[in-house]
Amino acid sequence: MNTVEETIEIAVPVRTAYDQWTQFACFPRFTTAVKRVEQLKPTVTLWVVGLGPLCREFAVEIVDQVPDSHLAWRSLGQRHGHRGEVTFRSTEAGGTALTVRMSAEPRGLTGALCAIPGATGRVLRRELANFKTYIEGQGEAGGAWRGTIRGGQVRPTEAEPPRSRVPIWPVG
Repeated sequence: MNTVEETIEIAVPVRTAYDQWTQFACFPRFTTAVKRVEQLKPTVTLWVVGLGPLCREFAVEIVDQVPDSHLAWRSLGQRHGHRGEVTFRSTEAGGTALTVRMSAEPRGLTGALCAIPGATGRVLRRELANFKTYIEGQGEAGGAWRGTIRGGQVRPTEAEPPRSRVPIWPVG
């Protein structure tokens, strides 16, 4: 299995970077490789990606997702097996360190291209730079999905703890 990992620092808060990343249908606006993304189910998306004359379509299941922390996925089906994870960490400057780690099982012609030393890393670096330019230029996310997914299942959102009805606790 071929694994690549890239990190980029983005000058927006973690929440902004995370919220925009969850807007998968927007990926074609800032990437050159992603042509289309459709949300089939809350945890399943259909991706159409292409570089040059090569184009492929595959379904991806989000298996683990925690807002402002990380998102992990795996491809469905046997044709092009891959999995990955994106993590979001705050930087000292108040921005975001975004790390993407992907592992792919090289198969067929696209697998041969993935096997070219450094090719996948170069594409990933370019696409992360495109995301950085896009979100920094926008300044805010164009939407958000703040749900949690564990084991491929959407978890109910936790209710906020009840607040006191007393505006200020008495002192003394």
